[in-house]
Amino acid sequence: MMRNMQKYISDFEVIENIKISPQNFLLKIQRKEKLPKILAGQFVMVRVDGISDAFLRRPASINFVNYQKNEIHLLIQIVGKGTEKLSLLKKSDLLNIIFPLGNGFSFPKNKNANLLIVGGGVGVAPLLFLGYNLKNKAFKNINFLIGARNKNELLLIDEFEKYGKTCLTTDDGSAGECGLVSEHSILQNQKFDFIYACGPLPMIRAIAQYSENQNIECEVSLENKMACGFGACLCCATATTEGNVCVCTEGAVFNSKMLVDF
Repeated sequence: MMRNMQKYISDFEVIENIKISPQNFLLKIQRKEKLPKILAGQFVMVRVDGISDAFLRRPASINFVNYQKNEIHLLIQIVGKGTEKLSLLKKSDLLNIIFPLGNGFSFPKNKNANLLIVGGGVGVAPLLFLGYNLKNKAFKNINFLIGARNKNELLLIDEFEKYGKTCLTTDDGSAGECGLVSEHSILQNQKFDFIYACGPLPMIRAIAQYSENQNIECEVSLENKMACGFGACLCCATATTEGNVCVCTEGAVFNSKMLVDF
């Protein structure tokens, strides 16, 4: 993990805005200047223009980075007026972001470690770039476990399959195994050395508890609401073994052992 990295405020041009499910879209944005180093697990704060009651920036996980094209990809769920406005952006529109914010996932020293990357719903957003980085660093055993309510809400599965074995689970059984992510058979049939997770809080808690019971190192990315991205507003505070901390500055990635009530 790296903290205190330099932050940038920059206008990006929208290259593509792709609707990938009824409530989720993928924004590909580009700037002319060379991108700085960005860690898997970091996020941006997006300015929403042209809407009077969305004056606060919106957080968005960095889904992927293409350094050759100076592109950042943002996977965003429509949850209110601000994100709905963003979903209407068109090619060549400008988007102002603050980036890169927060810390990133860490990597085991053993390149042969058996890794499990668990995502639920739009919580898969930061995990694609994680998988890319792990494969780029020559990790040999990368497994994804992706869950959603139904097959139509499984996001970017073809992309995840580029970087590791991908298992699916849906609440209604329309794709993969039927049931919760934390109930998938891979958790009983394989032994893992390191687990990463991002998604709904109940899912994260279940995976963190599984990791603790199995004595497996686990890092989770929290999706707390954020208003500033710099630790000033305190609305994203969470309880840890080191006291209450801001997710935007001390996270969003945490070792699960640090989190209280997990």
